[in-house]
Amino acid sequence: MTNNKCRKAESMFSFMEEIIQELRQCGRIRTSETYASALSSFSRFRNGADLPLDAMTPALLASYEAYLCARGLSPNSTSFYMRILRAVYNRAVDRGLTEQKYPFRAVYTGVGRTRKRAISMPLLRRISRLPLVKGSPLDFARDMFLFSFYTRGMPFVDMAYLRRSDLSHGMLEYRRRKTGQLLRVRWETCMQQLLDKYPLRPETGYLLPIITDAHADQRRQYILASHKVNRNLKSVGQMAGAEQPLSMYVARHTWATAARNRHIPLSVISDGLGHDSENTTRIYLDSIDNAEIDKANRLILNALWK
Repeated sequence: MTNNKCRKAESMFSFMEEIIQELRQCGRIRTSETYASALSSFSRFRNGADLPLDAMTPALLASYEAYLCARGLSPNSTSFYMRILRAVYNRAVDRGLTEQKYPFRAVYTGVGRTRKRAISMPLLRRISRLPLVKGSPLDFARDMFLFSFYTRGMPFVDMAYLRRSDLSHGMLEYRRRKTGQLLRVRWETCMQQLLDKYPLRPETGYLLPIITDAHADQRRQYILASHKVNRNLKSVGQMAGAEQPLSMYVARHTWATAARNRHIPLSVISDGLGHDSENTTRIYLDSIDNAEIDKANRLILNALWK
């Protein structure tokens, strides 16, 4: 590393920008966006003034935490920003750019229990049976919600980028955009029935009609579709009598809760969700055979239609 590059990287903002660029170059777009969001927040706190890496002190970070709390952020939200800043700081330490002084020891960096997000199986059945106009935006949002639940709580971003080639010989195989982990899901009848409602679009190669224009910015299409689906899901939830706002994340949480309520081992649930070692809910045990995960999923899907 040259002296000029060392000097550039010795400031917190500049080093964070380098890390963000590295993440983008590695294809970790979503992670780079969260890092950019954290940098933007910290920069506002600092009124745009950069600082040396060795100026990251417990007092400064306690002041930043108070700044976030004063703006109404929850402990989990303040922790989100702190954990990103800590990850960047630790990278700087690993690269020899600053000495480890543990500046985050006085601020909250945990993950607290959030409000309940899972819905009950009776409510999920009501949602699935709502008399929505076929092909309407509400119907599409409901279908995406159900597809996520059917596929063990698949995140919407992974659904958006599923390709027709990912479905073969009765198995849906894909890599999580967030972690790169390879997941295999047995293709069930309810999944095929949902897919049959939507004509294939050969020009895009995608399995679901989320990214529909092969020539437009695909990430922008996914983001716009995500906003639209979540907005329409709130209406679907209200129609079904849900007490909390419905969103795509609720489908993922509901699958995990349904599995837990059926005494499916936590290790199986973790594998089914595709958690990795960085996820706070993941408990690493011995590798679970995919057939056991598919069996768990079938139990849950059968319970829905009873």
